[in-house]
Amino acid sequence: MTNIVVPQLGESVVEARVARWLKNEGDRVEVGEPVVELETEKIDLEVNAERGGVITSIKHQVGDDVKIGELLAVLDDSAAAPAAAPSGNGSKAPASPAPPASPAPPAAETRATPTARRIAEDHDVNLASIQGSGAAGRVMKQDVEKAIGPAAKPAPAPVPQPAPSPKPPTATRPARPGGRVEERQRMSKRRATIARRLVEAQHNAAMLTTFNEIDMSALMALRERRKEAFKQQHGVGLGIASFFVKASVAALRAFQLLNAEIDGDEIVLKRYYDIGMAVGAESGLVVPVLRDADRMPFVEIERAIRDFAKRAEEGRLTLEDLAGGTFTITNGGVFGSLMSTPILNPPQVGILGLHKIQDRPVAVNGQVTIRPMMYVALSYDHRIVDGREAVQFLVKIKEFIEDPGHLLLES
Repeated sequence: MTNIVVPQLGESVVEARVARWLKNEGDRVEVGEPVVELETEKIDLEVNAERGGVITSIKHQVGDDVKIGELLAVLDDSAAAPAAAPSGNGSKAPASPAPPASPAPPAAETRATPTARRIAEDHDVNLASIQGSGAAGRVMKQDVEKAIGPAAKPAPAPVPQPAPSPKPPTATRPARPGGRVEERQRMSKRRATIARRLVEAQHNAAMLTTFNEIDMSALMALRERRKEAFKQQHGVGLGIASFFVKASVAALRAFQLLNAEIDGDEIVLKRYYDIGMAVGAESGLVVPVLRDADRMPFVEIERAIRDFAKRAEEGRLTLEDLAGGTFTITNGGVFGSLMSTPILNPPQVGILGLHKIQDRPVAVNGQVTIRPMMYVALSYDHRIVDGREAVQFLVKIKEFIEDPGHLLLES
């Protein structure tokens, strides 16, 4: 017998939730085949069978919370093929058991994001019938939505699903007078962790925020001049995020306390620059990390950010992608935010918030003119960063972005 247990989940992650069983009791699995999908506060991951055999017992159902090392299922690795119905005088009749087993592989092999599965279940759509557009044919949210379109309702072929999926236990109360309905949904593991960490960040740090505004004219003009040549040479577009990464690294070099953390009564100064880039995924905010961002050229930063965004949407970020980080950049501008107060990502003591670029009248050399302007915000832990350093850090960011040529020399 072999135990299938909750594996190590990565830095600071100690608990997961059973999101979906890919196999049922009595099913045969091969070495390396995924058996169950777990949802953690950072990513969703599949647990694979280390040996081949037959699943004899499932210990936790969909929706159960489990800890590292906890038993998920028992696998009989001495079992050969699943027992077939006796056929006459003991002959094994190999041809007859094969057809009944054929419905199981499609269900197990259909790879899909949790969001795609949820939407498919809600609309009785057979995931196995959908062509996935994600990596390795993984079914994405948009693939299911396309299938639900005009011709979605026919043939909801029942997919063999292990558990009834109380996953987000949804309780709909009867309509009150006037047709008002309430619905209760269990928080996903990620959303519950985001909620807890945001509250902890505000309770455990002396968090303050300082603001400034940046004239984006020079940077946008530079991008306009260089974007075609940049894309032809490197095969990737030139965005503004890479400039803010470079500006942040240069400013962090000047103000080291914003690249530090507090450990008890000690300050740990980081002499490396791992910049977290907040990405809004369907299941919640994640912060993949650019390792040694100070050593990355612009093109590598652009490629990495686009790759993070794509894999976040497809649910393919790994725990290694999300571990660590010395400073974070978040861009609410992509959602239209003009100004906000970013919340620290503990144990980091600084986070830079970017916002929407908007044409505004500003005074330049005594004249009112229209310029593309962006508000920026720096939230910081006042326990080790004074207001003076925080303001000067943000001014340094402003100087680098308003004079991107200077930034290129610095980097």
